[in-house]
Amino acid sequence: MGKVKEYKNFIGGKWVGAQGGDTFENRNPANTSELLGIFQKSDHRDVNNAVAAASEAYRSWRLYPAPKRAEIVFAAARRLMESKESFARDMTREMGKVLAETRGDVQEAIDMSFYMAGEGRRMFGQTTPSELPNKFQMSLRMPLGVGAMITPWNFPMAIPSWKIMPALVCGNTVVIKPATDTPLSAINLVRTLDECGLPKGVLNLVTGTGSEVGTPLMKHPDVKVVSFTGSTEVGRSVSEACAPQFKHCHLEMGGKNVIMVMDDARIDLAVDGALWGGFGTTGQRCTASSRIVVHQKVYKKFLNRFVDRARQLRVGNGLDESVQMGPSINEKQLETVVRYVDIGRQEGAKLLCGGHRLTRGSYRKGWFHEPTIFADVNRKMRVACEEIFGPVVSVISCRSLEEAIDIGNSVEYGLSSALYTQDVNRAFTAMRDMYTGIFYVNASTIGAEVHLPFGGTKNTGNGHREAGQAALDVFSEWKAVYVDFSGRLQRAQIDNN
Repeated sequence: MGKVKEYKNFIGGKWVGAQGGDTFENRNPANTSELLGIFQKSDHRDVNNAVAAASEAYRSWRLYPAPKRAEIVFAAARRLMESKESFARDMTREMGKVLAETRGDVQEAIDMSFYMAGEGRRMFGQTTPSELPNKFQMSLRMPLGVGAMITPWNFPMAIPSWKIMPALVCGNTVVIKPATDTPLSAINLVRTLDECGLPKGVLNLVTGTGSEVGTPLMKHPDVKVVSFTGSTEVGRSVSEACAPQFKHCHLEMGGKNVIMVMDDARIDLAVDGALWGGFGTTGQRCTASSRIVVHQKVYKKFLNRFVDRARQLRVGNGLDESVQMGPSINEKQLETVVRYVDIGRQEGAKLLCGGHRLTRGSYRKGWFHEPTIFADVNRKMRVACEEIFGPVVSVISCRSLEEAIDIGNSVEYGLSSALYTQDVNRAFTAMRDMYTGIFYVNASTIGAEVHLPFGGTKNTGNGHREAGQAALDVFSEWKAVYVDFSGRLQRAQIDNN
C-alpha cells in the first residue's frame, strides 16, 4: 500500500499544516477500509491566520476591476471542465453518491463559474432622474470585506462554488471551511482557482470541525459576511453568532419537500420523479422528495408502481456505473435513518419496502441502507414532518388539490415543492399557493439551475437566495451616489416645491 497523501490548509497563497499539528482521516463511505487522505484538524489559530490573510488581500482585491476578477473565475470554469472526470471520481470516493451525480456536481460548479464570470460585466446599478436641476444620481454595488463560507458534504463542490464565485466577483475575499466528510472536493476547487491566477490571500481554506474552525470563523470580528448551508439547528446558532456584530448572514437550511400527484397525472412520469427525488443522492439533499401526496383515485396505482421500481434500485459503490444509489455519508447519518424507520413503524405507518440496513457481502464495509417507502402516512407523523436526510419516503393520500397544498404547506420548512398534473389551472393554483422558494410542474423537487435564485421560506432560510443575480445581494452592499453640479446648495424635498 502506497503512502497516504496529506492535504494542507490554504492560507495566504500557501499550503500549510495546522498550527496544532493535528490531522484527521477521510474515508470512503462505500468502503471504509479505503483511506482517501489525511487532512488538517485546525483550530482558532489557523482561522486567525486565514482571516488575517484575507483581510490584507482585500485591500487590493476590492480595487481590481470587476471584469478582471471575473476573468479569473472564467478561467477556473474552463479548467474545471478539463478536470471534471477526475474531480467527480474523487467526489464519489469521499462522498458516496454515484458518478452520474458527482459529474453533475462538478458541472454545477462549472455552470456557476461561467455565470458569475458574466456578472463581472453586469453588476448593474441604477441611474434615475433627480427631482432637482443639475444633479445626477445612481446606485452601485460595493463589496463587504472578508466572507466566511461554511459548506456541507452533500454537494461538496457545487455549493462552495455558489458562495465563492459571486463573493469573488463582487470584490470580497474568502475563508472557506468545508465539511469534514468532504474536504478533498473543496480543495480541488480552491486549487483550481489558485492555478488560474487568483492573488494570494484572496481565497483561503481551513479544514476541521465546526466547533474548532466554524465557530471561531463566524465569530471573528474581521469577518463581515457569513454564508452557511446545513441543518436548521446549526443555522440558528450561526444566526445568533452573527447578531451581536450585525454581520451579514445568509442561511440555507433544511427541507421536507413534497411532490403532489393529482388524479390526472401521468403516473409513470410521477413515479420517475418520486424515485429521483426520494432516492437520488441517497435522499441526502435539502431538496429531497421525502413526502409524496397522492390523490386517492390513483393512490394504489401510484404506490404499486413506486414500490416495484424502488425495489429494483441497485445500491452499492457509486464508482460502479450500474449502481443507482450509494451509501449514507457516515455511520451517524445511517443511524439516523435506522432510527426514523423505527419511528415510522411505531407511529403506525405501513412499511411497503426497504426498512433495513444492508450489511452482507460488499455492504459490510460501507454505510448502506435499503430504499424505504412508508404508505398510509398521516401528515402529523414524525416521518412526514421531520427531515431525515436519507432514503426514506412517506406517501400520504389526499382527496383534492386543495388538501394536497394544505398538507404540503403544513411543515416547518419551505424549500421545494412539485405538482404532477395535466391541468394548467391546477398547476397555476399550486404555483400561487405553495409557500416554498422553489416550485416545479411535472418534475421532481430537485433540479435547480444556476441562473435562478435558490433558497426557501420559513425554517429553510432567512430571506436570502443563492445562485442567479440574487447571489450578488448576499455578497455586496448598495451605495446611493448623488452628484450635484449646480454650484449651489440644493435641498431635496424642500427646494423642489
